[in-house]
Amino acid sequence: MCRVRSVRRAAVVVAALIAVAGLAPAASAAAPVAAASVAADPAAAELGTYWTAARMAAALPVDAGRTPALAPTTDGPQPGEYIPPSRSFDGIPQAGAFFWTDATGAGRTCSGSVVRSPGRDLVLSAGHCLKGYAGSSPLRHLGFVPQYHDGRKPFGIFPVVGNGVYVAQEYYDQGPHAGAEYDFAFAVTGPNQDGERLEDATGGVQLLTDTGYFHAPVRMIGYPAGAEKPLGCWSWTTAWVSDDPAEPGTFPRIACDAFTSGTSGGPMLLPWFGGWAVIGLIGGFHTGGNTPQVSYSAHFGAATRALYRAAVTGAPPAAPRP
Repeated sequence: MCRVRSVRRAAVVVAALIAVAGLAPAASAAAPVAAASVAADPAAAELGTYWTAARMAAALPVDAGRTPALAPTTDGPQPGEYIPPSRSFDGIPQAGAFFWTDATGAGRTCSGSVVRSPGRDLVLSAGHCLKGYAGSSPLRHLGFVPQYHDGRKPFGIFPVVGNGVYVAQEYYDQGPHAGAEYDFAFAVTGPNQDGERLEDATGGVQLLTDTGYFHAPVRMIGYPAGAEKPLGCWSWTTAWVSDDPAEPGTFPRIACDAFTSGTSGGPMLLPWFGGWAVIGLIGGFHTGGNTPQVSYSAHFGAATRALYRAAVTGAPPAAPRP
Protein backbone atom coordinates (compact mmCIF):
# COMPACT_ATOMS: atom_id res chain seq x y z
CA MET A 1 0.00 0.00 0.00
CA CYS A 2 2.81 2.44 0.85
CA ARG A 3 4.43 1.78 -2.49
CA VAL A 4 1.12 2.43 -4.30
CA ARG A 5 0.72 5.74 -2.49
CA SER A 6 4.33 6.65 -3.37
CA VAL A 7 3.77 5.88 -7.04
CA ARG A 8 0.56 7.91 -7.10
CA ARG A 9 2.25 10.82 -5.37
CA ALA A 10 5.14 10.68 -7.83
CA ALA A 11 2.71 10.68 -10.75
CA VAL A 12 0.93 13.77 -9.43
CA VAL A 13 4.17 15.61 -8.82
CA VAL A 14 5.58 14.65 -12.22
CA ALA A 15 2.43 15.97 -13.89
CA ALA A 16 2.87 19.24 -12.03
CA LEU A 17 6.51 19.43 -13.03
CA ILE A 18 5.66 18.87 -16.67
CA ALA A 19 3.07 21.63 -16.54
CA VAL A 20 5.44 24.09 -14.89
CA ALA A 21 8.42 23.09 -17.01
CA GLY A 22 6.39 24.24 -20.00
CA LEU A 23 6.54 27.73 -18.52
CA ALA A 24 10.28 27.58 -17.86
CA PRO A 25 11.33 29.77 -20.82
CA ALA A 26 9.17 32.61 -19.46
CA ALA A 27 10.81 32.18 -16.05
CA SER A 28 14.26 32.99 -17.33
CA ALA A 29 16.78 34.66 -15.06
CA ALA A 30 16.54 38.38 -14.52
CA ALA A 31 18.43 40.33 -17.15
CA PRO A 32 21.83 41.68 -16.13
CA VAL A 33 21.77 45.34 -15.10
CA ALA A 34 23.74 47.65 -17.38
CA ALA A 35 26.58 49.26 -15.45
CA ALA A 36 29.81 51.02 -16.14
CA SER A 37 32.79 48.72 -16.28
CA VAL A 38 35.24 48.74 -13.43
CA ALA A 39 38.97 48.29 -13.83
CA ALA A 40 39.82 44.92 -15.30
CA ASP A 41 41.55 42.56 -12.90
CA PRO A 42 44.92 41.41 -14.32
CA ALA A 43 44.31 38.11 -12.53
CA ALA A 44 41.35 37.48 -14.84
CA ALA A 45 43.54 37.60 -17.94
CA GLU A 46 46.07 35.30 -16.29
CA LEU A 47 43.37 32.82 -15.31
CA GLY A 48 41.86 32.99 -18.78
CA THR A 49 45.19 31.98 -20.25
CA TYR A 50 45.82 29.28 -17.68
CA TRP A 51 42.41 27.62 -17.83
CA THR A 52 42.44 26.29 -21.36
CA ALA A 53 39.65 24.01 -22.60
CA ALA A 54 41.91 21.01 -22.08
CA ARG A 55 42.75 21.93 -18.48
CA MET A 56 39.12 22.58 -17.60
CA ALA A 57 38.04 19.26 -19.09
CA ALA A 58 40.76 17.43 -17.15
CA ALA A 59 39.93 19.02 -13.76
CA LEU A 60 39.17 16.46 -11.05
CA PRO A 61 36.06 16.59 -8.84
CA VAL A 62 36.16 17.30 -5.13
CA ASP A 63 33.21 14.98 -4.45
CA ALA A 64 34.80 11.81 -5.80
CA GLY A 65 32.37 9.50 -3.97
CA ARG A 66 29.28 10.13 -6.14
CA THR A 67 29.73 7.08 -8.34
CA PRO A 68 27.59 3.90 -8.53
CA ALA A 69 30.51 1.63 -7.76
CA LEU A 70 31.14 3.36 -4.42
CA ALA A 71 27.54 3.93 -3.39
CA PRO A 72 26.63 2.43 0.00
CA THR A 73 23.25 0.83 0.59
CA THR A 74 22.28 3.35 3.30
CA ASP A 75 22.14 6.38 1.00
CA GLY A 76 20.23 6.72 -2.24
CA PRO A 77 16.93 5.81 -3.89
CA GLN A 78 14.18 4.20 -1.84
CA PRO A 79 12.41 1.05 -3.09
CA GLY A 80 10.00 1.95 -5.87
CA GLU A 81 11.03 5.61 -5.89
CA TYR A 82 10.68 7.54 -9.14
CA ILE A 83 13.95 9.20 -10.16
CA PRO A 84 13.41 12.13 -12.56
CA PRO A 85 15.80 12.10 -15.53
CA SER A 86 18.44 14.73 -16.15
CA ARG A 87 19.70 16.07 -19.46
CA SER A 88 22.79 17.89 -20.60
CA PHE A 89 22.31 21.41 -21.96
CA ASP A 90 24.27 24.64 -22.47
CA GLY A 91 23.41 25.92 -19.00
CA ILE A 92 22.24 29.30 -17.73
CA PRO A 93 24.36 32.41 -17.11
CA GLN A 94 23.77 32.30 -13.34
CA ALA A 95 25.24 28.80 -12.86
CA GLY A 96 28.79 27.77 -13.57
CA ALA A 97 31.90 25.96 -12.47
CA PHE A 98 34.79 26.79 -10.18
CA PHE A 99 38.27 25.75 -11.27
CA TRP A 100 41.46 25.74 -9.18
CA THR A 101 44.62 23.73 -8.64
CA ASP A 102 45.26 21.76 -5.47
CA ALA A 103 48.52 21.61 -3.52
CA THR A 104 49.89 19.03 -5.97
CA GLY A 105 49.10 21.18 -9.02
CA ALA A 106 46.17 19.02 -10.18
CA GLY A 107 43.12 20.83 -11.54
CA ARG A 108 39.97 20.66 -9.41
CA THR A 109 36.36 21.66 -10.04
CA CYS A 110 33.02 22.22 -8.32
CA SER A 111 29.73 23.89 -9.25
CA GLY A 112 28.26 27.20 -8.10
CA SER A 113 25.67 29.91 -8.75
CA VAL A 114 25.68 33.71 -8.86
CA VAL A 115 23.57 35.16 -6.03
CA ARG A 116 22.30 38.71 -5.93
CA SER A 117 24.38 40.95 -3.69
CA PRO A 118 25.10 44.66 -3.22
CA GLY A 119 28.60 44.25 -4.65
CA ARG A 120 27.27 42.20 -7.62
CA ASP A 121 30.21 39.84 -7.18
CA LEU A 122 29.10 36.84 -5.12
CA VAL A 123 29.01 33.09 -5.89
CA LEU A 124 27.34 30.41 -3.76
CA SER A 125 28.85 26.92 -3.53
CA ALA A 126 29.40 24.09 -1.06
CA GLY A 127 31.63 24.47 1.97
CA HIS A 128 33.46 21.24 1.17
CA CYS A 129 34.37 22.71 -2.23
CA LEU A 130 35.98 25.93 -0.98
CA LYS A 131 37.10 25.18 2.58
CA GLY A 132 40.76 24.97 1.53
CA TYR A 133 40.85 28.68 0.71
CA ALA A 134 40.19 30.23 4.12
CA GLY A 135 41.61 33.66 4.86
CA SER A 136 44.91 34.34 3.15
CA SER A 137 45.45 30.76 1.91
CA PRO A 138 46.98 30.71 -1.61
CA LEU A 139 44.16 30.80 -4.17
CA ARG A 140 46.03 28.61 -6.70
CA HIS A 141 44.28 29.67 -9.93
CA LEU A 142 40.85 29.84 -8.26
CA GLY A 143 38.21 31.32 -10.55
CA PHE A 144 34.56 30.99 -11.53
CA VAL A 145 33.36 30.40 -15.09
CA PRO A 146 29.65 31.24 -15.55
CA GLN A 147 27.74 29.02 -18.00
CA TYR A 148 30.83 26.97 -18.78
CA HIS A 149 30.11 24.49 -21.57
CA ASP A 150 31.96 22.77 -24.40
CA GLY A 151 35.26 24.18 -23.22
CA ARG A 152 33.96 27.74 -23.57
CA LYS A 153 33.99 30.69 -21.15
CA PRO A 154 31.14 32.80 -22.60
CA PHE A 155 31.46 35.51 -19.92
CA GLY A 156 35.15 35.02 -19.26
CA ILE A 157 36.52 33.94 -15.90
CA PHE A 158 36.07 35.80 -12.62
CA PRO A 159 38.96 35.45 -10.15
CA VAL A 160 38.15 34.94 -6.47
CA VAL A 161 39.69 37.81 -4.53
CA GLY A 162 42.10 37.43 -1.63
CA ASN A 163 40.31 36.82 1.68
CA GLY A 164 37.17 36.34 -0.40
CA VAL A 165 36.13 32.79 0.56
CA TYR A 166 33.50 32.56 3.30
CA VAL A 167 32.84 29.23 4.99
CA ALA A 168 31.02 28.96 8.33
CA GLN A 169 33.29 28.66 11.37
CA GLU A 170 31.14 25.72 12.51
CA TYR A 171 32.05 23.84 9.34
CA TYR A 172 35.77 24.31 9.99
CA ASP A 173 35.37 23.36 13.65
CA GLN A 174 33.12 20.32 13.20
CA GLY A 175 34.30 19.07 9.82
CA PRO A 176 32.31 17.81 6.80
CA HIS A 177 30.49 15.09 8.75
CA ALA A 178 29.41 16.51 12.11
CA GLY A 179 29.20 19.94 10.45
CA ALA A 180 27.17 18.82 7.44
CA GLU A 181 24.41 21.31 8.30
CA TYR A 182 26.89 24.12 7.52
CA ASP A 183 28.04 22.85 4.12
CA PHE A 184 27.66 26.09 2.15
CA ALA A 185 30.08 28.85 1.18
CA PHE A 186 30.31 32.18 -0.63
CA ALA A 187 33.13 33.46 -2.81
CA VAL A 188 33.70 37.13 -3.64
CA THR A 189 34.96 37.66 -7.17
CA GLY A 190 36.85 40.35 -8.99
CA PRO A 191 35.93 41.63 -12.46
CA ASN A 192 36.62 39.64 -15.60
CA GLN A 193 39.17 40.55 -18.26
CA ASP A 194 36.74 43.12 -19.72
CA GLY A 195 36.26 44.91 -16.40
CA GLU A 196 32.73 43.57 -15.87
CA ARG A 197 31.42 42.66 -12.46
CA LEU A 198 30.00 39.16 -12.26
CA GLU A 199 26.33 39.94 -11.67
CA ASP A 200 26.40 42.76 -14.24
CA ALA A 201 27.50 40.20 -16.82
CA THR A 202 25.25 37.28 -15.89
CA GLY A 203 22.43 38.42 -13.63
CA GLY A 204 21.89 36.66 -10.32
CA VAL A 205 19.53 34.40 -8.43
CA GLN A 206 17.76 35.40 -5.23
CA LEU A 207 18.98 33.70 -2.05
CA LEU A 208 16.04 32.40 0.04
CA THR A 209 16.34 31.16 3.62
CA ASP A 210 13.95 29.59 6.15
CA THR A 211 11.61 28.37 3.42
CA GLY A 212 11.22 24.83 4.77
CA TYR A 213 12.07 21.58 3.08
CA PHE A 214 9.22 20.91 0.65
CA HIS A 215 9.46 22.66 -2.72
CA ALA A 216 8.20 21.96 -6.24
CA PRO A 217 9.12 22.43 -8.95
CA VAL A 218 12.87 22.54 -8.29
CA ARG A 219 15.41 22.83 -11.07
CA MET A 220 18.80 21.42 -10.14
CA ILE A 221 21.91 22.22 -12.18
CA GLY A 222 25.39 20.76 -11.77
CA TYR A 223 28.64 20.28 -13.65
CA PRO A 224 29.87 16.66 -13.76
CA ALA A 225 33.66 16.65 -13.91
CA GLY A 226 34.94 16.02 -17.42
CA ALA A 227 31.55 16.58 -19.06
CA GLU A 228 31.22 19.02 -21.94
CA LYS A 229 27.96 20.44 -20.64
CA PRO A 230 26.13 20.84 -17.33
CA LEU A 231 23.17 18.69 -16.29
CA GLY A 232 19.70 20.01 -15.56
CA CYS A 233 16.79 18.23 -13.90
CA TRP A 234 13.28 19.12 -12.66
CA SER A 235 12.22 17.48 -9.42
CA TRP A 236 11.04 18.33 -5.90
CA THR A 237 12.61 18.50 -2.44
CA THR A 238 11.52 16.77 0.76
CA ALA A 239 12.92 16.58 4.30
CA TRP A 240 15.49 13.91 5.11
CA VAL A 241 16.15 13.22 8.77
CA SER A 242 19.66 11.81 8.99
CA ASP A 243 19.99 8.15 9.94
CA ASP A 244 23.76 8.54 10.24
CA PRO A 245 24.84 9.42 13.80
CA ALA A 246 28.07 10.85 12.45
CA GLU A 247 26.10 13.42 10.37
CA PRO A 248 23.09 14.55 12.43
CA GLY A 249 20.43 16.94 11.21
CA THR A 250 17.54 17.38 8.81
CA PHE A 251 18.39 18.07 5.18
CA PRO A 252 16.54 18.91 1.94
CA ARG A 253 16.57 15.80 -0.27
CA ILE A 254 16.04 15.66 -4.03
CA ALA A 255 15.96 12.79 -6.53
CA CYS A 256 17.55 13.51 -9.93
CA ASP A 257 19.38 10.98 -12.06
CA ALA A 258 23.05 11.08 -13.13
CA PHE A 259 24.38 13.83 -10.83
CA THR A 260 27.86 12.41 -10.56
CA SER A 261 31.12 13.77 -9.14
CA GLY A 262 31.75 17.45 -9.80
CA THR A 263 28.16 18.57 -9.28
CA SER A 264 28.69 19.56 -5.63
CA GLY A 265 27.76 23.18 -5.06
CA GLY A 266 25.27 23.16 -7.93
CA PRO A 267 22.09 25.12 -7.15
CA MET A 268 18.55 23.95 -6.43
CA LEU A 269 16.40 26.65 -8.02
CA LEU A 270 12.79 27.80 -7.89
CA PRO A 271 11.10 29.97 -10.55
CA TRP A 272 10.99 33.41 -8.91
CA PHE A 273 9.41 36.63 -10.26
CA GLY A 274 10.82 36.44 -13.76
CA GLY A 275 14.02 34.76 -12.68
CA TRP A 276 15.29 32.20 -10.20
CA ALA A 277 15.70 31.82 -6.46
CA VAL A 278 18.10 29.36 -4.80
CA ILE A 279 16.84 27.30 -1.85
CA GLY A 280 19.63 24.73 -1.64
CA LEU A 281 22.77 23.33 -3.23
CA ILE A 282 24.35 19.93 -3.65
CA GLY A 283 26.09 19.39 -0.32
CA GLY A 284 25.19 18.74 3.30
CA PHE A 285 24.37 15.15 4.18
CA HIS A 286 27.21 12.91 2.98
CA THR A 287 28.60 16.04 1.22
CA GLY A 288 25.63 15.95 -1.14
CA GLY A 289 24.95 12.22 -1.31
CA ASN A 290 26.84 9.08 -2.23
CA THR A 291 24.79 8.08 -5.26
CA PRO A 292 24.15 9.83 -8.59
CA GLN A 293 20.37 9.46 -8.15
CA VAL A 294 19.79 11.32 -4.85
CA SER A 295 21.28 14.60 -3.67
CA TYR A 296 21.02 16.60 -0.46
CA SER A 297 21.57 20.16 0.74
CA ALA A 298 22.29 21.88 4.00
CA HIS A 299 19.17 23.73 5.12
CA PHE A 300 19.42 27.47 4.45
CA GLY A 301 18.63 29.35 7.66
CA ALA A 302 20.14 31.78 10.15
CA ALA A 303 23.68 30.49 9.65
CA THR A 304 23.39 30.99 5.88
CA ARG A 305 22.14 34.54 6.34
CA ALA A 306 24.97 35.31 8.74
CA LEU A 307 27.56 34.01 6.30
CA TYR A 308 25.99 36.00 3.46
CA ARG A 309 26.13 39.18 5.57
CA ALA A 310 29.78 38.55 6.36
CA ALA A 311 30.58 38.14 2.66
CA VAL A 312 28.72 41.25 1.47
CA THR A 313 30.07 43.48 4.24
CA GLY A 314 33.68 42.35 3.82
CA ALA A 315 34.00 40.99 7.35
CA PRO A 316 37.12 38.90 8.03
CA PRO A 317 36.39 35.36 6.81
CA ALA A 318 36.45 32.41 9.19
CA ALA A 319 39.35 29.99 9.12
CA PRO A 320 40.43 26.71 10.71
CA ARG A 321 41.46 27.27 14.32
CA PRO A 322 45.18 26.85 15.08
